[in-house]
Amino acid sequence: MLRLVGPQAECLFDVGLPIEVRELPEDLAALDVLLDDRALLAPIWEAWALSARCQGRPSIAMDRYVRLMVIKMRTGWGYETLVREVSDSIHLRRFCRIALTERVPDESTVRKLTRRLGPDVVDEITRAVIDKATRERRFIARALRIDSTVVESDIRYPNDAALAADATRVLAREARKVKALAGKGARGVRDRSRSAGQKLRAISRTVARRTGQAKSTVLRLTGEAGQLVQRSVDEARKLAQQLRQRARGRGAKAKQRAADRLDGLADRAEKVARQITQRLAGEKITDRLVSMADPDARPIRKGKLRSPTEFGYVFQLAEVTENTRRGARGLILPAPTRIGSPNESDLLGATAAELRRAGLNPRDVALDGGFAPGPVAEHLPDASKVFIAGRQSAGTAHADRRLARYRVGAEGRISHLKRGYGMRRTRLRGQPGARTSVGWSILTYNLDTLAIRLA
Repeated sequence: MLRLVGPQAECLFDVGLPIEVRELPEDLAALDVLLDDRALLAPIWEAWALSARCQGRPSIAMDRYVRLMVIKMRTGWGYETLVREVSDSIHLRRFCRIALTERVPDESTVRKLTRRLGPDVVDEITRAVIDKATRERRFIARALRIDSTVVESDIRYPNDAALAADATRVLAREARKVKALAGKGARGVRDRSRSAGQKLRAISRTVARRTGQAKSTVLRLTGEAGQLVQRSVDEARKLAQQLRQRARGRGAKAKQRAADRLDGLADRAEKVARQITQRLAGEKITDRLVSMADPDARPIRKGKLRSPTEFGYVFQLAEVTENTRRGARGLILPAPTRIGSPNESDLLGATAAELRRAGLNPRDVALDGGFAPGPVAEHLPDASKVFIAGRQSAGTAHADRRLARYRVGAEGRISHLKRGYGMRRTRLRGQPGARTSVGWSILTYNLDTLAIRLA
């Protein structure tokens, strides 16, 4: 059962606090005023009403949940640290509307709600914040700058042998969970992770020797690891087939779900084995799988000296500001993304759709050299001045210099979001998890921007 707003957070102990303790700091006080708007919670109500699980045990109040997540993104704390710090701080308790006599929600409650609400709800709240800024805060979007960035996935640097070891271990672990559902006579999946780990360690020793035969030895050991994965995949397929054959009567749905889950993991492991075969054959590998835990992450090359190859997701960030002066701070639209390594122009259509949805029509547009003039003219036809670094002039030399300086600020804004709002790396797995993490970062940044204007 959904509760949008919790009970009054005041108690006798709160009334007895000194006035300087009861008053919130200036930044939290401004955020408190903004988050007091019930319209910001409407997307949560709509998403909850569409869910089949709208009844049952009451959840925590959504205004408290949103405030907890804003604190989390501003500080970079994990869920356990967030709960501990809010429990120990009077100011944070008052900001989150939790009285001194109440218990702060458990970290698992906040974490599961983040997964359940997902990225679409966060994007809708962000749109509501932008609409509130344009209607009530006199925010006029006169300029727009767009740039893309890579949000790293929470995985280690991948290699084929390590992926093979992960695949064998994951399949064996999942098979142990579902074997009991298959009943007597069902054969599980042999745990070959120890053998695959031995291959991985042998590869490390071979590479360290730096001999002329190291490359051929590494390829041979990698191929043997791929063969171990394929054997585990075959056993997992047989177990999943047995589960489906016995999915009758009581517990049939549970057996079907377990078989689907095991088949999904087998598909990923089979892709790892196929990648190893392609590598040994010298074939080009497209759409490479880099993690068993995060199947949507992809290798992305942006030409950076510090990190030539990153593993994660590309997001396109569009910031609308009221002017193009130095230090201009505006609002960021919900960021589109796509699995793989899309070009700048591939995501521009989704960004332009967000502009139209918000009713914004900036006259000055500044882009980097990755954008092609044709798609820009197609998706942003109403802009009076468009500057693309190294490709398209905005008109006069003065306008070019002004928009060039303004465009560079997009890179600074991306750095600001990664350092201050946790957008450097997503801790949630899969593309929906990455969208959820980035969505909360953008929402918190927009709230801080409006709080600064309000203060």
